[in-house]
Amino acid sequence: MTQASPRGSFLMIAEVLRDEINENPHMEELPPEAALTRQHGVSRGVVQRAFKTLRDEGLAVHVPGAGWRVVRAGERVDRRPLADRMAAVIVDDGLSVGAEFPSEADLSERFGVSRPTVRAALARLEGAGLVGGGQGKRRIVRALPKTEEHP
Repeated sequence: MTQASPRGSFLMIAEVLRDEINENPHMEELPPEAALTRQHGVSRGVVQRAFKTLRDEGLAVHVPGAGWRVVRAGERVDRRPLADRMAAVIVDDGLSVGAEFPSEADLSERFGVSRPTVRAALARLEGAGLVGGGQGKRRIVRALPKTEEHP
């Protein structure tokens, strides 16, 4: 997209994204900033303004560790950091200490994020002592996360 003035570029990008959201009911996440900057030939700041416009309209939300997600009417979005949501897998899936933790591929699909993003969150869980293993080994649950019911 070639623009004479960058002022309206973010609004045009927001309109393109809005149209994509409306046309694709299965769209769950917005394209990454880098892809949009290349596609539209604009700066990162322009793309961020487009995302914020969609946020202000209630169509998107930024989820730490997962980028910008599409919000559908009546949908609840989990805004916790990815590492916290992944730690909750231990409790949600009824895993006990010593149980096998889901693979990077499974977690990537479950949370709709890239494997490198999953790896970064797993590093946090490993640092917190909740899971161990990795790098060719299967990860296992080393400790149960502290929850509100079990501090």
